[in-house]
Amino acid sequence: MIELEEEKTKKILYIDMDGVLVDFHLGIQRLTKAETQEYAGRPEDVPGIFARMDPMPGAVEAFDVLADHFDTYILSTSPWENPTAASDKVKWVKTYLGPKAKKRLILSHHKNLNRGHIIIDDRLKHGVDDFQGEHIHFGQGQFKTWKAVLKYLLPKA
Repeated sequence: MIELEEEKTKKILYIDMDGVLVDFHLGIQRLTKAETQEYAGRPEDVPGIFARMDPMPGAVEAFDVLADHFDTYILSTSPWENPTAASDKVKWVKTYLGPKAKKRLILSHHKNLNRGHIIIDDRLKHGVDDFQGEHIHFGQGQFKTWKAVLKYLLPKA
């Protein structure tokens, strides 16, 4: 097993997309009435929904700063029943996060299988509750905004 040498290696940081980098609720509001009815209770399965979403306030700027200080990856789940979700997420990352995020998107239904120090996620699903590092529960407690997360992770910045 390879151990990380903390002094020589940047800490590994994973950031979730939906509800953390991406304003998922805004995407839901952009559904047509017909889509809302057809996909009632499962809006994440609407083809193309992930292409309709904007960044959360401060998310793009936070990613840019964090990518300078951490070995940063985007760790998201692609809904199994949505045929466009994976490609839409890739396009979103390219559009909003740019070169610092190139080949840094990981799509997994088992986030706990990824080795790292910190995960920023708004939920405990998909293995987040079993992640071996620290979970920053975005949108909860002291981590309600990206400004608060940055202050916690980079107190001297």
